[in-house]
Amino acid sequence: MTDFDFVLGETADMIRDSSRRFANDRIAPLAARIDAEDWFPRALWPEMGELGLHGITVEEADGGLGLGYLEHVVAQEEVARASASIGLSYGAHSNLCVNQIRRWGNAEQKARYLPKLISGEYVGSLAMSEAGAGSDVMAMKLRADKKGDRYVLNGTKYWITNAAEADTLVVYARTGDGTKGITTFLIEKSMPGFSIGQKIDKVGMRGSPTAELVFDDCEVPEENIMGPLNGGAGVLMSGLDYERTVLAGIQLGVMQACLDVVLPYVRERQQFGKPIGAFQLMQAKIADMYVALNSARAYVYAVAKACDAGRTTRYDAAGAILLASENAVKVALEAVQALGGAGYTKDWPVERFMRDAKLLDIGAGTNEIRRMLIGRELVGA
Repeated sequence: MTDFDFVLGETADMIRDSSRRFANDRIAPLAARIDAEDWFPRALWPEMGELGLHGITVEEADGGLGLGYLEHVVAQEEVARASASIGLSYGAHSNLCVNQIRRWGNAEQKARYLPKLISGEYVGSLAMSEAGAGSDVMAMKLRADKKGDRYVLNGTKYWITNAAEADTLVVYARTGDGTKGITTFLIEKSMPGFSIGQKIDKVGMRGSPTAELVFDDCEVPEENIMGPLNGGAGVLMSGLDYERTVLAGIQLGVMQACLDVVLPYVRERQQFGKPIGAFQLMQAKIADMYVALNSARAYVYAVAKACDAGRTTRYDAAGAILLASENAVKVALEAVQALGGAGYTKDWPVERFMRDAKLLDIGAGTNEIRRMLIGRELVGA
């Protein structure tokens, strides 16, 4: 299949080519095992670091490539095309953690944490959700109480991507009341009082480790506050538009992976004496899958360009991932249907695509929350 040229520019095309080659050579051969064994192949992280994938949006002076969110989306798409679970972990590392440190860390924090995160020696994570604070994230209860020159954290975080593997975590905790009582902390896995709790066994995105974080009198130095004290809500909210935009690349990768499997299959599978792709009903399915992918691509790429130009809107960032996530679920279901009985077996990867795609309706904010945000912003309520 010839890709439609969205004219993203030479740099984005180069990022796509290098990411695609790496994903095809190193990630795709592991994808089935990653899913079957719920295995995180940490050895890939330094290899991705050598390509510069972990620091795409980080300034060159801080060890990154100094590129934009468009290039980050393209890399995200190609990684997820080979393995959505690795794509999810990659997005949590490179955007939710690295990009937030890049945007909000002071010079000392950047110098301390970014080099090992960008090289892939360290894995990064971000923790805001709790068992009782998912969509209503501002209801978080993890406490951080001042004690001398330190803060003592007590409580838990839940549904945290990369939790069990992370060396550096961006963590939001309550230092006061209300939305003006949240502060962002940089947590190291070696800090006393910090531990990994319950591992969460997911239907899809297996191999992208998800777990509970436990803070039991975890002492964090005051210098590990990132951004302003009691200004964590602003730090958190300011990153959501970029998070939604970059993670939408996962959905694009899943849809392309579906077409990668379905197109050869319908050309080769014979029924009633001819390839099933010769039947108009099957051609209609293929057409719908292709249009779903490229319509989502157009919106996501446009929003990524807007992010780079400093003119994105919250409702369009939410809209892009809303469209991409719902399209990805539809395309994955059609991929299973196109393969018939074969699609419902473990012999073909489309059942994995179906399981992986569903998380994207829920993770990084549910589609219900996205719709609420878009409607509220447009109406001005």
